[in-house]
Amino acid sequence: MNRSGLIAKKLGNSSHFNSDGKLTQVTILKVEDCIVSNIKTIEKHGYNAVQLSSISTNKDLSKINKPQRKTFSALSIKPKKILKEFRVDQENMLDIGTKLSVDHFKVNQLIDATGISIGKGFAGVMKRHNFGGLRASHGVSISHRSHGSTGQNQDPGRVFKGKKMAGRMGNTKVTKQNLQVMEVDDKNNLLIIKGSLPGKKNSIVFVKDSVKVRT
Repeated sequence: MNRSGLIAKKLGNSSHFNSDGKLTQVTILKVEDCIVSNIKTIEKHGYNAVQLSSISTNKDLSKINKPQRKTFSALSIKPKKILKEFRVDQENMLDIGTKLSVDHFKVNQLIDATGISIGKGFAGVMKRHNFGGLRASHGVSISHRSHGSTGQNQDPGRVFKGKKMAGRMGNTKVTKQNLQVMEVDDKNNLLIIKGSLPGKKNSIVFVKDSVKVRT
């Protein structure tokens, strides 16, 4: 069943020791109160979804556009920086104003995490696509790290879309699936997730139940 996820902030990476002393590399996520600010229904919008708002901002209410201003005024809360919709089933719809925290997930549960990967700038094919490069022998001139030929002959006489070439690397939407929840810290509003998550420190990560393994 589809249910709402959470909006979290990536604090960084650390190490986690299990009860048997086993060391695991983990990522620490901070979850502020995720408040249901709006809902979408099949009857009115054509699909069921829950809109969450989180991460407080210092902006004054008068500086925010009217649709969002109306939302926050109705809830009597300070403006939030992040608004995110999660598709849900009818039985998992939540009332406007409902607050979600880290106890939304359980230890050992599998989740999917979506974020924006760290940008690497313009990169060559050896770094971007793991090409081997050309020979480093005599006669190769200065093209050791080039990608070689990219086109064809007169037919079709063009470069196909999606060809692996040099270009901007990173800074794209990335989802990592089937990540295990190692620990849920209710006191400090922290989620301890096994492995690495996309994004740099203090970036926003959207966490939801795994779509491949239903819990």
